[in-house]
Amino acid sequence: MGLTNNDIFKKLRVAHKLRDDDIVKICLLVDFKVTKSELGAFFRNENHPKYMECGDQILRNFLNGLIIHLRGPMPEKKDTPKPSNNTK
Repeated sequence: MGLTNNDIFKKLRVAHKLRDDDIVKICLLVDFKVTKSELGAFFRNENHPKYMECGDQILRNFLNGLIIHLRGPMPEKKDTPKPSNNTK
C-alpha cells in the first residue's frame, strides 16, 4: 500500500524540522486554521483511539502554505501593455 496523507504530512514535518506552532503559522499563510490538537491527532499512531486521518484539503492547504513559507509570497502581476499589431 502507498503512503497516506498522514505519512506525507509526517515526513514533511520531519524533513523541514517543523513544530506544531510552525505548522499552525504556515497554514495561516493561506487563511486555513488548524489547531495543535488536530495536528496531534494526525501525527499519532494509526492504532491510537484519538488518531484522525489527514484529508486532502488539510494537506493541500499545508503544502500551499509551505510554498509561501519557503519561497515568500508571489509578487503581484503588473498590467503590461499588449503589443499592438499596427506596425507601419
